[in-house]
Amino acid sequence: MSESFGGELLTTLAPLAPQALQTSQAPGAGAEHPDTLTHVRTETARTSTPADWPEWVLPGLRDRLVDDGITTPWSHQVATAQHAWDGRDVVVSTGTASGKSLGYQLPVLSGLASDTGASCLYLSPTKALAQDQRASLARLCSTVPELRGVMVASYDGDTPPEARRTIRDEARILVSNPDMVHASVLGQSQRWSRLLRTLRFIVVDECHVYRGVFGAHVSLVLRRLLRLAARAGSTPTVILASATTAEPERHAERLTGRPTVAVTEDGSPRGERTIALWEPGFREDVVGEHGAPVRRAATTESARIMARLIAEGARTLTFVRSRRGAETTALACAEELAATGRPGDAARIASYRAGYTPEARRDLERRLDNGDLLGLAATSALELGIDVGGLDAVVSCGFPGTVASFRQQAGRAGRRGQGCLVVMVAGDNPLDTYLVHHPEALLDIPVEASVFDPSNPYILAGHLLCAAAEAPLTDGEIEAFGPTARRVVDSLVADGSLRRRPRGVFCDLEISGEVHGRVSIRGGTGDEVVIVDQHSGQVLGTVDTARAVSEVHDGAVYVHQGESYLVDELALADSVCLVHPETPEWTTRAEETVDIRIEGVRRTCEIGGTESAPSGVWTADVDVEVSHQVTGYQRRTRDGEVLTTVPLDYPPQRLRTRAVAYTVDPAVLLDLGIEEPLWPGTLHAAEHAAIGLLPLLATCDRWDIGGVSTVLHPDTGFPTVFVYDGYEGGAGFAEAGFERFARWMAMTADTVESCGCESGCPSCVQSPKCGNGNDPLFKHGAAVLLRALADAAQRR
Repeated sequence: MSESFGGELLTTLAPLAPQALQTSQAPGAGAEHPDTLTHVRTETARTSTPADWPEWVLPGLRDRLVDDGITTPWSHQVATAQHAWDGRDVVVSTGTASGKSLGYQLPVLSGLASDTGASCLYLSPTKALAQDQRASLARLCSTVPELRGVMVASYDGDTPPEARRTIRDEARILVSNPDMVHASVLGQSQRWSRLLRTLRFIVVDECHVYRGVFGAHVSLVLRRLLRLAARAGSTPTVILASATTAEPERHAERLTGRPTVAVTEDGSPRGERTIALWEPGFREDVVGEHGAPVRRAATTESARIMARLIAEGARTLTFVRSRRGAETTALACAEELAATGRPGDAARIASYRAGYTPEARRDLERRLDNGDLLGLAATSALELGIDVGGLDAVVSCGFPGTVASFRQQAGRAGRRGQGCLVVMVAGDNPLDTYLVHHPEALLDIPVEASVFDPSNPYILAGHLLCAAAEAPLTDGEIEAFGPTARRVVDSLVADGSLRRRPRGVFCDLEISGEVHGRVSIRGGTGDEVVIVDQHSGQVLGTVDTARAVSEVHDGAVYVHQGESYLVDELALADSVCLVHPETPEWTTRAEETVDIRIEGVRRTCEIGGTESAPSGVWTADVDVEVSHQVTGYQRRTRDGEVLTTVPLDYPPQRLRTRAVAYTVDPAVLLDLGIEEPLWPGTLHAAEHAAIGLLPLLATCDRWDIGGVSTVLHPDTGFPTVFVYDGYEGGAGFAEAGFERFARWMAMTADTVESCGCESGCPSCVQSPKCGNGNDPLFKHGAAVLLRALADAAQRR
């Protein structure tokens, strides 16, 4: 493919967005067309910066790599390898497809050859990436004489029980994930004494993924691992790899609790890349809630674009936000190809998501890499560094939540240096609308700094219990867990979970065998509901108990591997959900009510006022208790039309977390021209819009946060809007909103003001997860209030 291939591909999409290509260079151009190509940008190719092989690299390994076409390494690979070889913890943070793996393969494999007793633990956040790296490491070991005795083995939930003992006893490169390290290596540390005693390297791949609650959990798992390794007599060097991210050194140090040096100068070459931002048009035959216009679904548009690109000979990977979306996008793409006389191509389209068997995932990865598949619709499970060759185009179905994730997705194409095309299709929500009309906010800003807090006492308590069960905690070890650890330990001692003894702090014997099972490092409750097809008895999958009521409630539609099921019964007491095969012409969405109570105030700030002339607007960083109750669900057509609402009766769920809140004196609302009957709709619409934009400032997804608005909150006595973290104890997202309140409100006001709808739509103030059916909403009032908040905060 030529370097300009991405631009050539883009011209083939013209029939899907008539005339847009002629006016696509300016944001917002062509808005009168059904589909709009709002922005096109071409990133030029970049030449490489080679470096000499380090003298200490194993000669046989170097020869093998040269035979594979790596005649000289790039500068960042050598810099990373040298730091690790010298025993310094290092994080390499360079672009997608920049060959970061070689930076840790050189010191790890050379080190294991020089010290035949040493071992390495490689950690990946996804199974796809872990398998890709296991295969690469195993191939190198099998072809280098000095490494042929090195066992490279995966140890995850798919590992057969009969193979686990051999792996524990003999594997010198263990490929795993943080979940298994927590549950097995640390939870059964006596069985892993050989690994802990001989550990020389720990590789933490794609470490930018570890953010929010997940990042806090992984950080504490790593600290527990390093603690047990030190007790066993080993001093492993930690090598971290990350996509380009803000403050990689600080992020790595927060993960490990140890000083880390950063390598950020990218020495790899890159082919020309064309990036296009695409906004679906409105449908003329469908009206949404309260008469709002309805855009064509992003999944529908993505499937059409994917089919067009494949028909032009471009192997294409489409990223979709949800498991169901991946299934439906792949199906729609195949149908589009078949309808245009390409049944052979239609048979070479597939979907990829969590929930498939390990064998099915490996087969899909192999078929995509070798060209058997022409297109794949995938969730973020394929977003990370798995090396898929020959992809010409990537379609992102909706903004993936962070700029870092978007760049990761974009980097899946053109990995061999050829020109490529990346298309982001906007979903119908405020954030996507903002980005396709403000491309600089997506393409020109630095990627986000990762937000997570290992000292969160709600998260830390479970890990301190686990650590004490693994080995008694000394005073120095407690301090190493952070500034809140001492207080958390005292609380656990007070309730009897921990016991103070002269040799340290011990876990109570009655609970020591179960504390690891209580901690779910993915941020859930640790308990799961099993989804069972009651006709066949087949287990289809699992869902976290906390999400079960909203995802697999009675009457919900559940999709698994392209097959649709209807939920007959969710039995929470038995942790089981019974379903049967059925393909209705509608989808479902839960409705819920939310109440919020302030438990503590950390910080407050009056915005825009002075001592002599108060503004009447305050922001606050608060601890809250949120009560959720699913009250029913909507049946909707696939285009968003509401068919009916069905009531449900489930008990409320309670969450203690952190929120950013703002209160507004009623006099301020009146001064803005917003009359009292319009206050509920104004606050509600402003809340929805703000939730939609916060992910651009905090490293989160809109589904990680929630909101409540009320005209008279009992704890403040004023009209109040809350935006809260959807995780126990908080995850840092609301805190970021408090600290960047002025910019947050300005972006939100821009989005609401610029939206062309009359009274509010999903692109500005309607929310896809509103428990009140997006009622009431007053768009104009929200725009006026948000602009006033932005102006006042900026003056401050």
